[in-house]
Amino acid sequence: MYDIVSIGETMLRLSPPIPMRLEQAASLEVHFGGSESNTLVGLSRLGAKTCWISRLPDHPMGQQVARLIGMHGVDTSHIVWTAEDRLGVYFYEPASFPRPGEVIYDRKDSAFTHLAQTELPIKPLMHCRWFHATGISLALNPQIRSVMEFAKTKARSNGAKVSFDFNYRAKLWGIDQAIEGSSQWVESSDLVFFAKRDAIAYLKLDSDSSDEAVIDRLCELRNGKCSVVTLGERGAIASEAGSRVYASTRKVEGAGRLGGGDAFSAGFLFGRLSDWSLADSLAWANAMAGLKYSIPGDMPILHKKDVERYLSQTSPSGVQR
Repeated sequence: MYDIVSIGETMLRLSPPIPMRLEQAASLEVHFGGSESNTLVGLSRLGAKTCWISRLPDHPMGQQVARLIGMHGVDTSHIVWTAEDRLGVYFYEPASFPRPGEVIYDRKDSAFTHLAQTELPIKPLMHCRWFHATGISLALNPQIRSVMEFAKTKARSNGAKVSFDFNYRAKLWGIDQAIEGSSQWVESSDLVFFAKRDAIAYLKLDSDSSDEAVIDRLCELRNGKCSVVTLGERGAIASEAGSRVYASTRKVEGAGRLGGGDAFSAGFLFGRLSDWSLADSLAWANAMAGLKYSIPGDMPILHKKDVERYLSQTSPSGVQR
């Protein structure tokens, strides 16, 4: 029995050294990242039993993806391997004030986008407590949307709860497409995650809507099921069955902004797996995200004791000796 199973794409990420632009760089830093696998890595490092399902090219780079995810304790034995397709790539130019960061995708026809329902490993979906999905996978193409829907149905029919991160990517699909393609996930999932700006767009609220108005409308739409809205530097707000809690953040030095939302999801899901209160789950999620911002790369390379120490401190301490 797995605590949580997820399906998604992990890509090669190439970035210039900060603060250079891509067109200036003579060399590029290599990382690997994907929302679902990042979340599973965070959960696995906290002690959860996790499984990642994907489709990868059977060559050195695809094998490296599996090794890197597996070394953190995630079960990668159910990856579908192919000799015919490519690994998805994206280029990330980090922000350097006043210039924002930018992502350039090169993922068309990647191995994962050709994952067929007939290839999908069923056994992990029949033996898990939670199934986690994101809007990134739904955005890729109709075939993957169908595969994800089938996986959700299979997991739920065997007793699993469903977690869904809306995780909107404007470079993959428009907001109207995202709303149409994910509405059933948003309304039926046991737990959903939204960034506030995306929740406002999804709910068609005014841009200046209060945090409380957004979370209350989301919970109303979802009949009181657990809903979480992140608020950027101000923290996060969550609601479930009429109970609403807020957690503030602590300012951190940012070494790696990518993957913070995935670390947040991992922290909150760990609280759900541990039967913690809504407030404790939200505090843990915020701590995971804050710690991830101090770590380069996409994956939350954290230990449980790091989060416990972070939550117990009123201010950062010096070297742990």
